[in-house]
Amino acid sequence: MIKAALSVLLVLVTMSSTFGKYIPKSGKRIPQTLSRGWGDQLIWAQTYEEALYWSRSRNKPLMVLFHLDDCPHSQALKKVFSEDNKLQKMLDEDFIVLNLVYETTDKHLSPDGQYVPRIIFVDPTMTVRADINGRYSNRMYAYEPSDVDLLKRNMEAAKKLLKSEL
Repeated sequence: MIKAALSVLLVLVTMSSTFGKYIPKSGKRIPQTLSRGWGDQLIWAQTYEEALYWSRSRNKPLMVLFHLDDCPHSQALKKVFSEDNKLQKMLDEDFIVLNLVYETTDKHLSPDGQYVPRIIFVDPTMTVRADINGRYSNRMYAYEPSDVDLLKRNMEAAKKLLKSEL
């Protein structure tokens, strides 16, 4: 009797823990260390060059996320970013994603300076989309936790530009 009750309890705990997170269509994926907590179920590119290749070959826009592990602004955005199921689903299905804790040698990825958190979109033709930006004039590609809806609109814009321009 006790074994049956424990089994039922274990099943219930397991089921309840899976309802809170976005799970890709292909099923639960093994978390990658490349996610750095920004979306463990997403497939993250390892390098900028690899991300550009995937973007071009899969005809998907690339979203490059610059952050620092010890930055409180990055940590606050990461919490909201990783818990938003709609955002995670859109990234999984429609984007190539790369997160970087270091700057690249490509100066196009820092059009208005090197600050974090910063999110830049690149289309499959390897064009940095400087026209897709956040709400701040002094940090055009910065997003705060309260800007997640704007980020989702910008992601939709990146997808629409992809369809209309290519």
